[in-house]
Amino acid sequence: MRGLGVPAALAAAVLLLAGCGGGSTNEGTLPIPAGGDDPSSTGTPTPSGSESTQTIEPTGPATAKPKAQVIVVPGNFADNPAVQGFVTTYPIYFKALVARDSKAVRSYFPGFFYADTAIGIDEAKRNGWVMRPPGSIVVVGVEQQPQGIVRLRTCRSQTTQYWNPKTRQWVRVTPKGAPDVYDMVKTGLGWMPYRQQAQIPKPYSCANVHYPA
Repeated sequence: MRGLGVPAALAAAVLLLAGCGGGSTNEGTLPIPAGGDDPSSTGTPTPSGSESTQTIEPTGPATAKPKAQVIVVPGNFADNPAVQGFVTTYPIYFKALVARDSKAVRSYFPGFFYADTAIGIDEAKRNGWVMRPPGSIVVVGVEQQPQGIVRLRTCRSQTTQYWNPKTRQWVRVTPKGAPDVYDMVKTGLGWMPYRQQAQIPKPYSCANVHYPA
């Protein structure tokens, strides 16, 4: 009988532990939630309608690119490096004209160009004259000048406009466009306007020029 005493005690201990487990197969490794579901279950939960994983592609139209304030037409001189520089830099100058901000010209262009244009910009601001985009400018001639300067003859579709209170309309002073002459110089940043000629050296007409804007 003494040889059976130890196995009987072990058997009693096993029965006691089984009674405390409540018949669950969790074996104490994970807590059982109040709902009674065992978190060890391998079932995949079904998402509710508000938590659907379906991806909905946007159907709205793409955002339209903003229109350019000015169109620069190189004319027959697209291969000329000075004209290429003018095509790149003139929109920056035109933006300053629209904003009537001479400081923008001073911060980007050579000092002589700022001196040639700042007075006109500041005067337009004082008098309430405006540039109303879109506009366009067309290169109609190229002349080589001393000291590496390239002179561009251009025609721009509009100059500053003023408000007529009687007709309640903006008045375009030059409805057929106006000539502008720019001297271009090559700088460390490429070709840029160096001077704007206040007096047209060789007068020319812009009446027959086609402006895209």
